Amino acid sequence: MYGGGFATVPAYLRDMFGTRYVGAIHGMLLTAWSAAGIFGPVLVNYIRQYNVDHGVAKADAYNITMYLMAALLVVGFLCNLFITAVDERHHMVPDESDAVGMAD
Repeated sequence: MYGGGFATVPAYLRDMFGTRYVGAIHGMLLTAWSAAGIFGPVLVNYIRQYNVDHGVAKADAYNITMYLMAALLVVGFLCNLFITAVDERHHMVPDESDAVGMAD
């Protein structure tokens, strides 16, 4: 599923934000994705170690972490629900020279 999501992101971004700045938006998305890939496991390990250091059994040390991750998943889902496509006036319009070349 990782590859499928990765492959559909540019089309999703184009549909939502138009083609004008899709490259820059895609770069920011990949930067955020990379940061999550680095800091996510660090956060999980920190919370686990904190729980173990405070007397939680090792078998139960990930419980709070999983609840936190589930909450973050819900927050991400809600954020995605509130995203709307930008107005068409922000989309790129083909130049007349492009249209002439396409008619030939």
